[in-house]
Amino acid sequence: MASVLEARCGECVLRSGRVFCDLPAEALEAFDGIKTVALFPRASALFREGNVANGVFVICQGRIKLFLSSESGKRLTLKIAGPGEVLGLSAALSGTPYEATAEALEDATVACVKRGDLVRFLRDHREACLRVVDLLSGDLHTAYGRVCSVGLGRSRRLRALRIQ
Repeated sequence: MASVLEARCGECVLRSGRVFCDLPAEALEAFDGIKTVALFPRASALFREGNVANGVFVICQGRIKLFLSSESGKRLTLKIAGPGEVLGLSAALSGTPYEATAEALEDATVACVKRGDLVRFLRDHREACLRVVDLLSGDLHTAYGRVCSVGLGRSRRLRALRIQ
């Protein structure tokens, strides 16, 4: 796989607009110090549903499928994540098991950060912490919207438009 990524985030040409990639210089240097960059070959798992969350994964290149599995082996795809997305964040910060399985759909380059290192990093770098709050809040709102859509049979936005 040809790569335009650099081992150091500050030198990567693809970092603009990405949560942990587009931080102020001091925070970016600190993030470089706590991450490990790994290549996950196609069909390999970054983490599995129910396993202890030992860290987070920031996708640098490639696509990762997040899915749930039933006891009978059926899979429900939750999302296809791409470059810049952070996986395992909620579980790692809450100290709970991963809620889903993450599997590489193609060869993927991923920055891995251990839970303890992430917590210290967020404590020391306010900008990164605020971005994580935004991410988790967005995830919550997305999940809430999906539950409403499934549970009520229609989206809240459509209902709101009808009321006006």
